Amino acid sequence: MKIYSVLLAFVLATVALAADASGKWTFETEGRNGTMTNTLTLQASGAGLTGTISGGRGGDVNISDGKIDGDKISFTVVREFRGNTFTTKYSGTVSGDELKLTIEGPRGGPREITAKRST
Repeated sequence: MKIYSVLLAFVLATVALAADASGKWTFETEGRNGTMTNTLTLQASGAGLTGTISGGRGGDVNISDGKIDGDKISFTVVREFRGNTFTTKYSGTVSGDELKLTIEGPRGGPREITAKRST
């Protein structure tokens, strides 16, 4: 019986350490026409992550391959424009109301941004 109590405590501690990525996040990126505000809406479910990102042409785009591991998250966004497919990878760390992301996509090397939780 004691072993089950220890296992239960371990599981509860692991769940408590997982960062809460769910919610709306906003961040700014630089584009050809100046600064653009992006909105990231995330829903965490266990080790999975779903949601959308807006900003840019075409409105909201679904994220794919979303994963959560403790305070670390990652996901991919695939956009289509004029018959071409563009894939952007996001990875980062959640800390309270701040989400630090590295963005790797078709427009140059990795970029670092900080998203803030939106209420």
